[in-house]
Amino acid sequence: MSAFRRDGADLMLAVRLTPRARRQGLRGLWTDEHGAQWVQASVTAPPDKGRANAALLSLVAEVLETPVSSISLETGATNRLKRLRITDAAPDKERAIRMLAGEDET
Repeated sequence: MSAFRRDGADLMLAVRLTPRARRQGLRGLWTDEHGAQWVQASVTAPPDKGRANAALLSLVAEVLETPVSSISLETGATNRLKRLRITDAAPDKERAIRMLAGEDET
């Protein structure tokens, strides 16, 4: 199962977040025991009072050059595995994040 899924004009993104990392960024894909793929993301913020989640949204917004307001946390507020919704994500945004995550387009 891919880390990316279209929902109308929106892009759903599955993310595995590592808080308190040395560096922020997207680091490829991770596959769980069920075969689902997740984009690996690292943020320097601690998982305290939503700081890591806010840092994740900012990171994705920066990578996609899109406003933070167009990205929302759908699931996983207190879990390392999260699903993000990127509203009105143009195909070029999807291509950009796929390349940064290291997924080949098929």
